[in-house]
Amino acid sequence: MKAIILAAGKGERLKNITKTIPKPMLKFKGKSLLEHNINLCIKFGINEIFINTHHLPDIIKDYFGNGEKFNVSIKYSYERELLGTSGALNNFKSELGNEPFFILYGDNVSDINLDLLKKKAIQSDALATIAFHYREDVSTSGVAEFGENEAIVRFIEKPKIGETDSHWVNAGIYYFQSDIFNYIPDGFSDFGKDIFPSLLNMGKKMYGLCQKSTVKAFDTLDMYKKNTNRK
Repeated sequence: MKAIILAAGKGERLKNITKTIPKPMLKFKGKSLLEHNINLCIKFGINEIFINTHHLPDIIKDYFGNGEKFNVSIKYSYERELLGTSGALNNFKSELGNEPFFILYGDNVSDINLDLLKKKAIQSDALATIAFHYREDVSTSGVAEFGENEAIVRFIEKPKIGETDSHWVNAGIYYFQSDIFNYIPDGFSDFGKDIFPSLLNMGKKMYGLCQKSTVKAFDTLDMYKKNTNRK
């Protein structure tokens, strides 16, 4: 099984913290955010991992190397200009072949059950299956509304007050069929803003897996301090 871990973001909202270290290399409970994601992959039998890079890429590559010390294979891409969460996939297209694969956002930490996500994808025959977790404040997140069996009927990126009653937030973990590449253009694109709404407009099958899981994000200084108990 294969997974792409997205690790190219600059983490600009963290200000000085990420000037000298890539955001996915920030520490949480003694390990980098990226290492937590690699360990999640290993837990669920994923042994081929692809990582995109941009900001201070050598720090990531020097630490993880080819993955041998983690008993996995790791390959990298470098983005001279950021390609976005979905545009980044195109650099790995030839490596992934015709197999389904996972996507993980490398700057989150979660305990999402990847086996259940894969099972849901197989049962629903979905092009895209997205893991969701419950959050009271959804104003900074991508939120979905669902029909029968958690079929996604609407995807709202950073909803305004009153725009939706849903509290199911995109956990940044996906399971895609290889056909997803047919819907990702060259250049920059973003799953939440571009690809997911487009797929829904075309009537493509998209399903969610709503789990009472822990997902920790480190996007802002406040979130970083809260999750790491820093003042």
